[in-house]
Amino acid sequence: MRKIVEGSAPKAPIQELVGFEIVVAEEGRTVFSAVPGPQHLNPIGTVHGGFAGLLLDSCMGAAVHTTCGEGEAYSTLETKFNLVRAITPDAGEVLAEGRVVHRGRRVATAEGTVKRASDGKLLAHGTSTCMILAADGRG
Repeated sequence: MRKIVEGSAPKAPIQELVGFEIVVAEEGRTVFSAVPGPQHLNPIGTVHGGFAGLLLDSCMGAAVHTTCGEGEAYSTLETKFNLVRAITPDAGEVLAEGRVVHRGRRVATAEGTVKRASDGKLLAHGTSTCMILAADGRG
């Protein structure tokens, strides 16, 4: 994760597709930045809720990823999110922050927020449960 932030490792393909950057990656915490555009709008003219959901799932999972040691990986078991304010086309930059709440041997939980960068207004928040796996994908 840190190498992606530094630019010495390639971005995940989903970053290019959706248009977000990982701006902070430290143990147990990540921050992603995105600017919603017309490609993210739903038929009623607001940013699709899946945009916030994807940012939350990604930043929370990435926060868990930062706690994985050599030979470990993770897989999301459950992600839940609440949309508390519509993201409008004029929102500008949004920041998604993921934080590990608990990291056990087999299960980790994380929480996340999506906020407008300009004023810190909360747009969405969520939680995630991840399973810790051996690098070969076995639990």
